[in-house]
Amino acid sequence: MDRLVTAVVIDDHPFFRDGVSRGLTQSGRVRVIGEAADGASGLDLIRREQPDVAVVDYQMPGVTGVDVAHAVTRDGLRTRVLLLSAVTDGPIVFTALEEGACGYLSKDADRDEIVGAVTRVANGETVVPPQLAAGLVGEIRLRSQPDVPALSERERQVLDGFARGKSIPQVAAELYIGAATVKTHTQRLYEKLGVSDRAAAVAEAMRRGLLE
Repeated sequence: MDRLVTAVVIDDHPFFRDGVSRGLTQSGRVRVIGEAADGASGLDLIRREQPDVAVVDYQMPGVTGVDVAHAVTRDGLRTRVLLLSAVTDGPIVFTALEEGACGYLSKDADRDEIVGAVTRVANGETVVPPQLAAGLVGEIRLRSQPDVPALSERERQVLDGFARGKSIPQVAAELYIGAATVKTHTQRLYEKLGVSDRAAAVAEAMRRGLLE
């Protein structure tokens, strides 16, 4: 790209957020046009500024990075989401990409790696570093089995709460997120399992080996 890539940085840790923003700006290839400290305000920022790329922390309280990627894809926004995470397990990377992320990097990545990923994502590429690829391939093979739905980490947490007899408000309190957010994850869970209530979700998840 001849012009500077526009980006926003969304992370609940101020030190890391500032470091990523400064690194992108100092590269001379990216123009950071906004920052946010949580997923909900980050989504508002994306909708308002419409950057080329949103660099988003995977794990944030409430609206997670995967939630942001899902909402951006669902709403047809032009912004492409690059997730940064300390967690690099194959199932998590797979789910993030399935939910709409266009790239996934470890938070251990250096400045050049992050800048390179941002510019590649802006150019329409999907970016997953080689060190994460092996786990991702294994997960793709597992998910190719038709009886095993791909659940996000949050969906698994909600399902676990239901399996322990928790209500939606109780699950929300346990996960420190809003009941409305739990309802959103619950609806996605129902769709993936082909059920319409909590008891059926737990039973179906047990049948498919998603719960012990």
